[in-house]
Amino acid sequence: MNIVAQYGIRGDGARGIVTSVETAIRQGRLAAGTPLPTVRDLARALRVSPTTVAAAYRTLRVRGLVHAQGRRGTRVSPRPPLPIRPVAPAPAHLRDLSLGNPDPALLPSLTRALARLPRRPGLYGEPANRPALLALAGRQLVVEPVAIDDSGPLPDDLARALRTGVEAFIVTPRAQNPTGAAVDPARARELRAVLGKHPDVLVVEDDHAGPVAGAPAVSVCHGRERWALMRSVSKSLGPDLRLAILAGDATTVARVEGRQSVGTGWVSHLLQDLVTTLWSDSATDRLLARAADTYATRRDALVRALAVHGIEAHGRSGLNVWVPVVEEAAIVAALAQAGWAVRAGERYRLKSGPAVRVTVAGLAPRDADRLAAALARSLRPERRRASA
Repeated sequence: MNIVAQYGIRGDGARGIVTSVETAIRQGRLAAGTPLPTVRDLARALRVSPTTVAAAYRTLRVRGLVHAQGRRGTRVSPRPPLPIRPVAPAPAHLRDLSLGNPDPALLPSLTRALARLPRRPGLYGEPANRPALLALAGRQLVVEPVAIDDSGPLPDDLARALRTGVEAFIVTPRAQNPTGAAVDPARARELRAVLGKHPDVLVVEDDHAGPVAGAPAVSVCHGRERWALMRSVSKSLGPDLRLAILAGDATTVARVEGRQSVGTGWVSHLLQDLVTTLWSDSATDRLLARAADTYATRRDALVRALAVHGIEAHGRSGLNVWVPVVEEAAIVAALAQAGWAVRAGERYRLKSGPAVRVTVAGLAPRDADRLAAALARSLRPERRRASA
């Protein structure tokens, strides 16, 4: 077996091997789950020492690109933390429902808030940094997916996943992207009961949509020793406000602060003051309530319109509707021909079936029927094949 030809891995040192594997993953030549050659086999093929290959594999694991599976060897991680296929912007003639962003008409005015900020020296010296937790994407994290329904993670599947020895459980309690699932009080009690048998597992709640989610805030963190709750303002106040708040147990918060101290340093004080000013304005509260109601109306309009055509769809909360299909690429292409840009679901799933994500944040109810009809036409070839 010619390993170099089969895998396309080259390099005469650890750095070169790392670059070669990373490039192959980014270009799609090494797909998720692909087993890499053993250390000895690759060392023999490249005519380098096993120590050199082992060092390269160690670097790839730290970056989250591959993970070790004992006797099964080293494999490409399910979702490596690098853009495998960059998303091109939708052509100008398409109605773009693929981005997942809020409706600009339902965001508060930053100009007005900026005018109210005190003019203090030093405010403009710091750029707006991404939340410190994004740095964790480059660490060695092996994902164990948990099945969900419209009420969030399924307790039995969570119990199964916890038995594999996972160290953390990350859950979006409402406006789950892409399905719109929202945890209700009954499901939260079931999840807390399951988690109670694993007190050492860190529970992280990513409440990214907050007050515009269209569902009440329900937590599964109550009574836990290790927990963290994050709430972003990007969906409620605007995508350009790259800021989130974090609450958690003292140890977890200290670890985040320590990680941030060697990375971004701190979040821009200008951003913090701007968000505080918006939160202190009663007009913002009224606008966010209207935004939540408007998004709910738009979600419901599309789900109902799709139901008329017998199309299953999910969108209990948030800015998106999730539509299961058989072939994502074919549906995305067919809708583009009809003037609609939607997002293929492949990037969001590990084991669940194919689907497309439709961002309804800017989709007026009067347009839902047209989109549903276009989607129904796109699905006809799939249904004919299914019935054949």
